[in-house]
Amino acid sequence: MRTKEQVNNIVSALLAEYPEADCTLDYAKPYELLFSVRLAAQCTDERVNQVTPALFERFPTLEAFASADVKEVERYVHSCGFYHAKARDIVACAGVLLEKHNGEVPSTMEELTALPGVGRKTANLILGDVFHVPGSTVVDTHCIRLSNRLGLVDGIKEPEKIERELRKILPPEHSSTFCHCLVLHGRAVCDARKPHCEKCCLKENCQTYEEINRCETE
Repeated sequence: MRTKEQVNNIVSALLAEYPEADCTLDYAKPYELLFSVRLAAQCTDERVNQVTPALFERFPTLEAFASADVKEVERYVHSCGFYHAKARDIVACAGVLLEKHNGEVPSTMEELTALPGVGRKTANLILGDVFHVPGSTVVDTHCIRLSNRLGLVDGIKEPEKIERELRKILPPEHSSTFCHCLVLHGRAVCDARKPHCEKCCLKENCQTYEEINRCETE
């Protein structure tokens, strides 16, 4: 595990390396981000951003989504994979937002996770990016991998457990941006197959890098 100083060094280095870190999904309205995140499950943000312009043009309001034929929505989101469930959830979610929340995306974890197709990862993203709630911690595949490699958590794979551990050690005001930085760093440097430690801005505070050096010197 990392010390408080090492954690702060990791956060500072990432914020300096990725000063423009933000959500890579394109959206103009809060509910569009909500639907885009649902489409991004087991799909790339790049693909979702290719799909959503036509989807949001065809269904420009929540009312349009709520009254949409699920089969028609499926045709727009087919290339995102798991399109039956995603289209069904989007239409159902639009209906719930209109019926229970006056057409507004709610601002609490409890209300968000009660929406069709919305889990803690999506809820944390909405809380952090839309409502700027301190401590919002999005645990995706990059966060799981890097948190373990860096030593921020110790062999934990369950997203909710990692979220709890990161909330204990991350500065709340930087939690959301930190998670966006992890996505960018995971794509550019610390990828799933092989971490490129030689060009990593975090190596001096990274548990995996320490272990690699220790093995090489023994």
